[in-house]
Amino acid sequence: MSAEATKSKWIWGTGRRKTAVARVRVADGSGVFQVNEKSVDDYFTEVKHRNDAFAPLYATGMMGKLDVHVKVHGGGFSGQAGAVMLGVARALKQINADFDPVLRDGKFLTRDGRMKERKKYGQKGARKRFQFSKR
Repeated sequence: MSAEATKSKWIWGTGRRKTAVARVRVADGSGVFQVNEKSVDDYFTEVKHRNDAFAPLYATGMMGKLDVHVKVHGGGFSGQAGAVMLGVARALKQINADFDPVLRDGKFLTRDGRMKERKKYGQKGARKRFQFSKR
């Protein structure tokens, strides 16, 4: 789909990271980037999280040319930033298939499968055990 085909039409992308889920809408516009009805600068206060959210747009050269609206829930700020990054990348791939090699090389289309390991019974946590005494 070309950029002209997306005129006044939203393209959706879903991103997940840890327990965070981001639903991303992208359309032609003036470069507005909102997360949960707030400016991205207000929502992600740390620079590294903002850079994660913007990274696919910078890589494809679409920064300032698209409006991005995100609804994200679950997890913490790091997981949410990763979820937004994946959702934006997936939406950009739908807009223009030529972005695929750039997004793949930047690792923006790869779902990070690392999750919190569950606590095991008979142990204090996922790996930590109760103190053991031989005698």
